[in-house]
Order: sequence, then structure tokens, then C-alpha cells
Amino acid sequence: MEATKKPIIHESWYNVLNAEFEKDYFMSLKAFLVEEKKHHVVYPPGPLIFNAFDTTPFDEVKVVILGQDPYHGPGQAHGLCFSVPEGVQPPPSLVNIFKEQNEDLGLPRPQHGNLTAWAKQGVLLLNATLTVRAHTAGSHQKKGWETFTDAAIKAVSDNLTGVVFLLWGNYAQAKSAIIDTSKHHILKSVHPSPLSASRGFFGCKHFSKANELLKAQGKEPINWRLQ
Repeated sequence: MEATKKPIIHESWYNVLNAEFEKDYFMSLKAFLVEEKKHHVVYPPGPLIFNAFDTTPFDEVKVVILGQDPYHGPGQAHGLCFSVPEGVQPPPSLVNIFKEQNEDLGLPRPQHGNLTAWAKQGVLLLNATLTVRAHTAGSHQKKGWETFTDAAIKAVSDNLTGVVFLLWGNYAQAKSAIIDTSKHHILKSVHPSPLSASRGFFGCKHFSKANELLKAQGKEPINWRLQ
């Protein structure tokens, strides 16, 4: 993201978040990124930083899955949390997501790890931090991204109704503080990483539960199958 360019973001989101782009914290964040790119490789590529917002229009958000950081290996991050482009080996957390999906819904494991099909159905795949330095997990935390993505979560909470938030792990669960639970649904479990998945992610049945909550509101359920 260059300091002078308008971000690549769906117009519906830009209308909701445009004030954030003018705030001091975001100006500092842009300056940090410009400087960072002079010395380091940054993921995801600039045009994909806001991919979650560009692929899932604001008014169409039905489910929110929250991640923490983009993947920091070459070719992995493409702006959707937990997702990788086709042709890239699914990382361990994503493999566990597919295992739970199989157990919950009986779906076969996909041949790829690209979750764009979910995003196009209204699943906002949002990392709290939208960029990362190559090979350095957490390197862009506390630079301003969290303020921006918290504003996005709060916009969903304030302006939409009946959204299902899937909060996996302590970091994601902390975001429940800015979600209006009188209007929305929160499903919590441990993180799907190999370190914790066996302590409650496996068996959480969040995919079927999310669809049940959507159908109860008369909304179209998510087709979780990836072709």
C-alpha cells in the first residue's frame, strides 16, 4: 500500500471506513509500511492487503472469522485469514479447519486451501493485522492495524444484525468486547493450531452451528464445500 494511493477496498466498506484512512494512526501506519518495504519483504502483496474487504461487501457480511496475522512465508498470504492461494500447501491450522469441517459436515478435504469461495458468500475472513514482514510472525502488530480492524468489527456490530462471529483462540475471543451480543451471535473455541486444536476446536461444530443460526434468521446458509 503506497502512502498516496486509495486502498483497494469494496466501495461499501470504503463508505463505512473512509474516516479511518484520514486519522493520525493510519497516517503513521502508512509511513511505517513505506519505510518497511524499503528494507524488507512484506506480505501480502500490496493489492491484496485489503482483500477481505474487497471480496466480501459490507452489506453482505453474514459470518466473521477472525485471525491474528497473515502467513509470513512466500506465496502464502493473500489477504484472507487462514486462506492460501491455490497451489500453496495448506498450513497446519487450515488443515485442522478442514478436519473439523469433515467431522462436522462430512465434506471431503479440499484439494486446495483457497477460501475465496467462502468470502464471496459473506464470510469476512479478517486478520487483526493486515501485513507482516517475511518470516517474522507478529512483526506488524501494534503499528495501527488493530485499531483499523477493530473499527471494521465495530462497524459490523453497530450497523448489521444477526452476524455469526467465529472466535477461535484467546486473541480472537478478546474481540467479543466490541461485539453487541444482543444483535449478533458468538461461537468460541480454542485456536485450530496443532498446539490447541485437540483441546476443543475438534468437535466444536462451528460450521453447522453457524448455518443453523443463519437459517433461523431466514438467511441463506454458507456452502462450506470448496471445489
